Amino acid sequence: MSKTTHVMANPRAAVELVQDYSLEMTGKDVPALMEAKDSIPAGTRINVTFLGNEDLEMRVSAAKAVREMGFIPVPHISARRLSSRQQLEEFLSRLQDVGATDSVFVVGGDPATPEGPYEGAFDVIHTGLLLDYGVKDVSIAGYPEGHPDIADDVLWRSLDEKVHSLAQQKLHTTVLTQFAFDTDPVVAWIDEVRGRGIHGTIRIGTPGPAGIKRLLGFARRFGIGANAMIVKKYGFSLTNLMGTAGPDIFVGDLASLLASDASVSEGTEVAAPASGPTTGPVKLHFYTFGGLLATADWAREFTRTHS
Repeated sequence: MSKTTHVMANPRAAVELVQDYSLEMTGKDVPALMEAKDSIPAGTRINVTFLGNEDLEMRVSAAKAVREMGFIPVPHISARRLSSRQQLEEFLSRLQDVGATDSVFVVGGDPATPEGPYEGAFDVIHTGLLLDYGVKDVSIAGYPEGHPDIADDVLWRSLDEKVHSLAQQKLHTTVLTQFAFDTDPVVAWIDEVRGRGIHGTIRIGTPGPAGIKRLLGFARRFGIGANAMIVKKYGFSLTNLMGTAGPDIFVGDLASLLASDASVSEGTEVAAPASGPTTGPVKLHFYTFGGLLATADWAREFTRTHS
């Protein structure tokens, strides 16, 4: 378990930010979820991936297991991995059968060339099929540090289009971000999102406790900055790649910045909680890299230490 040694500028805001976190798991992580279930608060949102090495049965079984353990399944729908409208409907139908369609995460997905008719998440959302299968809340992707293959103006236009389409369908919108190491672009991005009139929940992606080499590998894969200054701000050194790192510093600094942003907008001098008229509702989403128990234990220890 990661030990909390960083002195928090605003521990109350940091604890509030960690409350109601969400987690990510793959279809293969059901045994790990079983191991961690007693450490995860009931009702926690748990995203279930849609990877190329998973099949329909694995994805549906994982979503069902999440629900049966008392958590909220948020199955991913990877637009570019869908070969047809029929495959999308089959997936939604199977998820509905196991009570796992209230919340979904619709994302473009990794393939450079779509495997079917959907170029991106908007195309799936625009079909109107989500409503037909009982979906109420749709998470869409956000990229505080940009995307290695997509220009920033295209990302913003895409976000606006998806939010507009979801609003027309009266579906609740959550914006869930790729993980980041640096709080400064995250806060600037949140301000831009709110400035565009998007008021739903934002879930900021951050890695759970993990090996430093693994964290840097995922960062490079997603085009996320990992220079010496940024990783130092996150809480580890490039000269010590054999160790592990937790999100203590990132979470503490983000909470402090969000609280300051909220207090300024309210005209107060006392640091406010990590949400407010400017920031709106902001939560954390942990990318666990298979370490569901380690992440849940970290969150519990973090809350205990700073409460």
